[in-house]
Amino acid sequence: ARLSKELDGFLDAAGSHGSTPRALIVPHAGYSYSGPAAAWGYKNVDAGAGVRRVFLLGPSHHVFLRRCALSKCAAYATPLGDLAVDRGVYEELRATGHFVDMDVDVDEAEHSLELHLPYIFKCFEMLPEKDRPTLVPIMVGALSTNAEATYGEILAPYLDDDANLFIVSSDFCHWGERFGYQPWDEGRKDVGLHEQIETMDRRGMDIIESKDADAFAAYLKETGNTICGRHPIGVLLQTLRRSGGFDETRVTFTRYEQSSAATGWNDSSVSYASAVVFRDA
Repeated sequence: ARLSKELDGFLDAAGSHGSTPRALIVPHAGYSYSGPAAAWGYKNVDAGAGVRRVFLLGPSHHVFLRRCALSKCAAYATPLGDLAVDRGVYEELRATGHFVDMDVDVDEAEHSLELHLPYIFKCFEMLPEKDRPTLVPIMVGALSTNAEATYGEILAPYLDDDANLFIVSSDFCHWGERFGYQPWDEGRKDVGLHEQIETMDRRGMDIIESKDADAFAAYLKETGNTICGRHPIGVLLQTLRRSGGFDETRVTFTRYEQSSAATGWNDSSVSYASAVVFRDA
């Protein structure tokens, strides 16, 4: 009950974009850190829009993969209720030969998927159990840009189906010694460190909004920005590129936050951003 109330509080405080999303990009840190930012994505989900399946794409934090992996589980349990895994879609994806199965212990340890499950359940909890969407969890490995394009081609028909909602799990910049990433133009006295981090993040966010998969890959190569869901985002951009509604699709970031405002070398911070992907009517 406490978790349910906490999520309700985050959703009540969040703003709505006003469009029914085809996809979301949302952060996956602990709720005390990124729960409020994630609500700026989930607030837009319309339980009455006929969503039958939720594709959940998250990065792998614990195992190194060069492909995408599927769950061996029949359902994912959350403190609010269970989400059934869509076995039919899984069979279709396995038949492509491009997916592997993840071990259950890896599955259980992966927070990039787990942290979204209560939010997903919360979005549809008012529906009768038989009408709640099934889940299509996909763990995205460290893919080459060519591999991202391959998965984009596989997933594009699913994105074109209004019955499917895509959720992409990613935090943005991880800055600090513990992350091995500390770009900082210390000589710039007019712009603080946390502002420089935000400027770099927003450059990436602008490119994502432009739906340019190649430019996003180039940005990552140039900056090295530690966006942990860069490969799921890359897959989403390639999926958009190959989808039938590319020209009508808009990507809009609705929220940006940092876990703390870094001011010096001893600090660390993680950035959280939420985006809504929708199609013009």
